[in-house]
Amino acid sequence: MLVDVTQTTDAATDPASAQDPGAGAGRRRTRVHRAWFVAAVTFVTIIGAAAFRSLPGLLIDPLHEEFDWSRGTIGLAVSVNLALYGLTAPFAAALMDRFGIRRVVALALIVIAVGSGATVWMTAAWQLLLCWGLLVGLGSGSMALAFAATVTNRWFTERRGLVTGILTAASASGQLIFLPVLSWIVSEHDWRPAAVTVSLAALAVVPFVWLLLRDHPADVGIEPYGATEFVEKPPPVAGAARRTVQVLFAAARTGPFWLLAGTFAICGASTNGLIQTHFVPAAHDHGMPVTVAASLLAVIGVFDVVGTIASGWFTDRFDPRRLLAVYYALRGVSLLFLPILLAPSVHPPMVFFIVFYGLDWVATVPPTIALCRDQFGDDSAIVFGWVLASHQVGAALVAFIGGVVRDTFGSYNVMWYTSGALCAVAALMALVIRRRPSAVGTAKAVAA
Repeated sequence: MLVDVTQTTDAATDPASAQDPGAGAGRRRTRVHRAWFVAAVTFVTIIGAAAFRSLPGLLIDPLHEEFDWSRGTIGLAVSVNLALYGLTAPFAAALMDRFGIRRVVALALIVIAVGSGATVWMTAAWQLLLCWGLLVGLGSGSMALAFAATVTNRWFTERRGLVTGILTAASASGQLIFLPVLSWIVSEHDWRPAAVTVSLAALAVVPFVWLLLRDHPADVGIEPYGATEFVEKPPPVAGAARRTVQVLFAAARTGPFWLLAGTFAICGASTNGLIQTHFVPAAHDHGMPVTVAASLLAVIGVFDVVGTIASGWFTDRFDPRRLLAVYYALRGVSLLFLPILLAPSVHPPMVFFIVFYGLDWVATVPPTIALCRDQFGDDSAIVFGWVLASHQVGAALVAFIGGVVRDTFGSYNVMWYTSGALCAVAALMALVIRRRPSAVGTAKAVAA
């Protein structure tokens, strides 16, 4: 149950608390803490924005057939999108500190809507790079997991692992909702109505963000969930870009940062870059209908929700390093078996792979965020943004290389085996991350 007995002050009904948020601390009320409502709005927002994550794999064959673009060219646009998704994330976290979560997220959704909607008029490959690669990449980067990390850090001091798992699972929930619908639209009508659907889904979430999302518990005169005292809202942080780069330089002087970045790059390569981008065309190569393959990806989304929330619960209780090692090792083993499982129809071993991979898909996020928080303290959201950038760079490389490998060898088998081996490397890297930081934190390193 997400219901908790909290000590809160309602500024709307208590004039004294409106002037001094700490003045009404003595009033006790039994209610659902406002942090859970903020988490719910964040969950819905990420679901609405997840439509763009469902479309790239469905576009490869239609764009190849209509415009005669190579799969490598289409994969390049997807790779630009994925790379910008990651590289924008750390700056978005700093911009949220400067201008507020609500403004940054609302603008990002509008940019996604414009970029996706404009693709219906494109006639050249550079326009795909501009609309889907640049605009949607920039907008989606501002809606990346750094958004979930920022909300969690500000609104919760307890159950952060669970909340992180829930918010991370929102992306998979969006995939579950939109992927079957978009695949049906592409198969029955064309890829253009699917692009317009993505655009409208992003716009539909903007009012929820603007009207319901709040930047900090102090905005409504309450303490964060689990806190025992009121926390003042920090002043806006000027120089967001400079601070983001400074945090990167400070974090880059530590070993744990590179280990986290390396493991997460392999995570992105084996999920967004490989399965999400190339699973549908790979299955289609073996005679499976596009709608069936897309439905299998949606099933991954179902079990991703379960796996990610469970991973958040585990992260609150177990060593996140060991959790990461187990997740990556199991993922690598499953990828090694995938080439022999692809077939024209769905069979029990393929169903087992889909369920297994779904449970493991984003399970790596809660322990990775927990390790960033342990190692880098107050700057953990920005550091995780940079770690997420490595995730998306890995995904971008594999999205592009996968298309080239398919054009060159006529199959994706090389990609499955290589990604499985890389996951084994990631498991070993996770085990050597030290448990606690040797320094007092990135913030003090930056000040020094």
